[in-house]
Amino acid sequence: MHLDELKVLYADELLLVLDKPAGLLSVPGRGEYKQDCLSARAQARYPDALVVHRLDMATSGLMVMARGIAAQRTLSGAFASRSVNKRYVAVVDGQLAPSLQTWDVIDLPIIVDWPERPRRIIDHQRGKPSLTHWRVLSHNLSDGTTRVELEPVTGRSHQLRVHLLALGHAIVGDSLYASPRVQAMADRLLLHACSLELCHPGSAQTMRFVSTAPF
Repeated sequence: MHLDELKVLYADELLLVLDKPAGLLSVPGRGEYKQDCLSARAQARYPDALVVHRLDMATSGLMVMARGIAAQRTLSGAFASRSVNKRYVAVVDGQLAPSLQTWDVIDLPIIVDWPERPRRIIDHQRGKPSLTHWRVLSHNLSDGTTRVELEPVTGRSHQLRVHLLALGHAIVGDSLYASPRVQAMADRLLLHACSLELCHPGSAQTMRFVSTAPF
């Protein structure tokens, strides 16, 4: 267990806010080689830490854990009711044109692609409603990429990756959805959970946490 690699941004008797590195599972996977994960590292230091939500293994950034069953129930309810505000930053392939609006919207239903699991696809007949707000932050003309800020309203697996692909702008370094050329542009998925705003499970005070993208 790599306790020295557990980056704790906030800790009290009910709440943990952690900064997950890219390439680390959020929770244990199947098999003995997939037991090292953020939740296990946190539980080694905080035995009462419980999972509330997850980030993809390839995604870095802010992740919340609860301390104790009551806090877990409260925080899980907040995520389920969409009262937690989450924002991400990503670098995508191509020059994504900025909108005249403050935020643009991607409203495309997502379903698992069973023959190609764990990939997801857009499916207008069978997909679950999936909504993402996005806006352009900057363009990099030298490598032909665009930095975007993303605000998922729903929380489908791979939602941001699939929605950006649907716009024709895959996230750089995405081994599941990007072309070999776009995969090779970075040694990791350039997607980072950079901001999280929620109500404290005990005091109900609004709390906001930020983490700067390492790319």
